[in-house]
Amino acid sequence: MKTEVRFLLAIGLMLLVLVGTNKLFPPIVPEPLPPGPDGAETPGEVVTEPGEVPDAEERPAPRIPPPVVAPEEGPEPLATERRVSVEGPLYRFEFSPLGARLTSAEMSQFQSLSHEGVVDLVPEDAGGYLGHRLLVGSDTVDLSRVPYRVEPEDGLRLVAGGARDTLRFAYEHPTGDFRFEVAYAFHPDMYEVDVRGRVVGVDRPLLVTDLGAGLAFAEADSADEARMMAYVHNHVQNGIRSITLQDAEPAVVEGPLMWAAFRSKFFVLALLAGETDAELVGATSYLGGLIVSRSPMEERVRVAAAQSVRADGRFAYRLFMGPQDYTRLSSLGQGMEEVNPYGWRFFRPIVRPFVSIIMAILVFLHTQLSLGYGWVLIVFGVLMRIVLFPLNQKAMKAQLRNMAVQPLVQEIQKKHKDNPEKLQKEMMRLYKEHGFNPLAGCLPLLLPWPVLIALFFVFQNTIELRGVPFLWLSDLSAKDPFYILPIILAVSMFLMQWVSMRSIEQVNPQMKMMMWMMPGIMLFVFMNLASGLNLYYATANIATIPQQIWIANERKKMKGKPPPKLDSK
Repeated sequence: MKTEVRFLLAIGLMLLVLVGTNKLFPPIVPEPLPPGPDGAETPGEVVTEPGEVPDAEERPAPRIPPPVVAPEEGPEPLATERRVSVEGPLYRFEFSPLGARLTSAEMSQFQSLSHEGVVDLVPEDAGGYLGHRLLVGSDTVDLSRVPYRVEPEDGLRLVAGGARDTLRFAYEHPTGDFRFEVAYAFHPDMYEVDVRGRVVGVDRPLLVTDLGAGLAFAEADSADEARMMAYVHNHVQNGIRSITLQDAEPAVVEGPLMWAAFRSKFFVLALLAGETDAELVGATSYLGGLIVSRSPMEERVRVAAAQSVRADGRFAYRLFMGPQDYTRLSSLGQGMEEVNPYGWRFFRPIVRPFVSIIMAILVFLHTQLSLGYGWVLIVFGVLMRIVLFPLNQKAMKAQLRNMAVQPLVQEIQKKHKDNPEKLQKEMMRLYKEHGFNPLAGCLPLLLPWPVLIALFFVFQNTIELRGVPFLWLSDLSAKDPFYILPIILAVSMFLMQWVSMRSIEQVNPQMKMMMWMMPGIMLFVFMNLASGLNLYYATANIATIPQQIWIANERKKMKGKPPPKLDSK
């Protein structure tokens, strides 16, 4: 079962407890909930198997020829092969002059959690990324293995606050009739790379750039990281689509596309069409599409992006190789901040504002109070309960009023069970006199759930929380290795319900069952979720227990008393 499904199941069960408790006290038979809307699939891009051609009306320009099958043995880098490095404050890239391939993309600011050293986005056995091919009619010119001349030969060294610098590769055929050039302009304080090139000797070819076969694993939980690994693209008409590598199949994805990317749980390698976001003004400024292939000798798929070369033989695009930092990705434009979309499409506009606000609060508490993120989550959990205390108190009072009015409700239901119209009138009178409302005690308690859902996505791919330790936890974005927090969460949930039941004379059998079952279900669901999420939720539960004790004492005081009436003001 996918993590998102498990989490939504947990949310559904918790809401069931909330709604059920408020309807059990008073125990009014609830109206059946209307079924949720069917999630109709949004139209996607045209995806065809190699060799299959879509209808002419659906065919965007430029067209992509059928994919060229990769050779059985990829371009394995040799141990003696010379490398050219580009070093900056944020990264260290290595290129091979053989094919101008990117062989290493180290993120200097981030330690790998799966092995010693820093995060490297390029897998060691991938044969290098960003090699180029030219498609001219039915012919293919493979430039990913030819020797290039490099300028400067000793690479680049960039300093913080300095100007950008350029690494150039050039290949010229021995006959002098063909030349291919590509230049990478690096910014010392950015993960963005500006790419420009030129083709001489070939008329209007289609340029195919190899994006590789996914990012290297860098997280402690490789199984969870494998589930998150995907290639993503943003279609001009159909929007963003993400395909996990576990489900990927060979195909041709028709454009026009604004960008294409590989992403893991926290990092991304993306190719964006055009030199700037403002330059997307015509078909030649977009990517023509993607070629998704699978080598007979490899289990993984390989993705390449195709784009047209201008009439003067020039081409340009941008690369982003770095963390999934929301601010940095947003600055790229073209919707790059959604490279790791939050759940289902209809869900994203609702969740995104909560995620942004919550992250701003967490970062503020972290920087202003000089607290680690673990303590920040504890403070945040307590603050949430303090801020929501007036609403929770109102909900609790409404619940007490409903419980006191319950005998009158049962009497009316019994007396007018055969007269629905009279029953409705009497219930309305009861509401006016005593403020009876079955949902009044429930609705205010639903407000914390958007925060909980948003925190789920915060811990799923927020780079600020990656690898952050707390007490026995080595990473707040990963699950608790000893399952201590999920157990505390389950115990706190049991205590909340147990305290509530102690003040009730006749406990509904269903409530007893829920008291014993729900903690176990929550333990099962949350044990594989981020430990930071468990820490927040357990803190919020513990902070709620004093409120539960207060409401239990108030219930005892109301036993045998007539139901209170609303003020006549």
